[in-house]
Amino acid sequence: MTEQPIYSDQFSARKVAVLIPTYNNAGTLKHVLEDVMRYTHHVIVVNDGSTDNTAAILDEFPHIQRVEYVPNKGKGIALRRGFKYAVQQSYDYVITMDADGQHFASDLPVMLEKVITHPKSIVIGARNLQQENMPGKNTFANKFSNFWFYVETGLKMPDTQSGYRLYPVYAMKGMHFWCTKYEFEIEVMVRSAWKGIGIDSAPVKVYYPPADERVSHFRPLRDFSRISVLNTVLVLITFLYIKPRDFIRYLFKKESWKSIWNDHILNRNESNAKKATAIGLGIFLGIVPIWGFQLLSAYLLAARFKLNKALVLIACNISVPPMIPFIIFASFVTGKLWMKNGSMTINFSKQLNMETVKMNLEQYLYGSITLSIVAGLLVGLIVYALLSIFRNDPVKQDQPI
Repeated sequence: MTEQPIYSDQFSARKVAVLIPTYNNAGTLKHVLEDVMRYTHHVIVVNDGSTDNTAAILDEFPHIQRVEYVPNKGKGIALRRGFKYAVQQSYDYVITMDADGQHFASDLPVMLEKVITHPKSIVIGARNLQQENMPGKNTFANKFSNFWFYVETGLKMPDTQSGYRLYPVYAMKGMHFWCTKYEFEIEVMVRSAWKGIGIDSAPVKVYYPPADERVSHFRPLRDFSRISVLNTVLVLITFLYIKPRDFIRYLFKKESWKSIWNDHILNRNESNAKKATAIGLGIFLGIVPIWGFQLLSAYLLAARFKLNKALVLIACNISVPPMIPFIIFASFVTGKLWMKNGSMTINFSKQLNMETVKMNLEQYLYGSITLSIVAGLLVGLIVYALLSIFRNDPVKQDQPI
């Protein structure tokens, strides 16, 4: 290992290290390290409590930097400790590779180039999921993961499960993570996207040995269950906090209103009826008493009926905090129409609280459901009338004479 690695200067100048977590990969680790060391000596290996002869193999490579501990704690902890160590050593980026021989060091220059073109992005090495020996369960799991990543971030990625990645650890300082196992690689992508760190991809090669030669520490039942629980939590956070937060930020930008008008209101690809329906549906979902699930329901229904998601979500935010007292008051007033006996007349300023809602739940539910239907229909009709007056309907215009 006396030869100068061919990309040594680039790794040094851009403050990049290759990070390899390993647990009992003695059969493949030496070849992986030899392959990587041809490109750079900036290599960090995290020995995640291996019980084979991993330590002896690492002794053969004096240039590498080692993080070691016992017992085994899982890939998530290994990556987190590797990130921390890299920051301590003044690296700005790490490129993670698996130690099982599936990744090729020849793809390191591709990742290195992304440091220049996407300096504040996590870059995922996108594999060819149709190649020979690719396990069928991996293809299904990847599609499953890609779908939920899109729901949680609005970003479409071809391969969200690849372990070949570029991480801008300088931009991730101060982030605290929850996960310790394989699901960490999902968490870090989603929460980084929420923070404003970009997510990109680059094509990489991958080698999958025949089934009888394959070594994997992934435990399908247990690890898939952990991933499912994580996605459930992330989806709830997405619709209860992230999307409302992003929406409020969006509304406070001057250029956002131009975008709403030009891209959504004046968009010629949608009829006046569909635009009015989208806004009416949003109003209905913003008032109907499905607390905490308005945005999730709005998103799913807009997708199901192929309505303008932006218009549905914007209208759904009629239930933002300043409007909530007015909606509760109007719901109680409307609910009196359905109550033969025992209806309550509330004071707008003094009795608008959750305790009042609990004590008079039936009146509130009847009223809020009625109000949501009426308001949704009324606003939809008003929007349709205004659009018909001030905007030519492209659907009607495009019909043959």
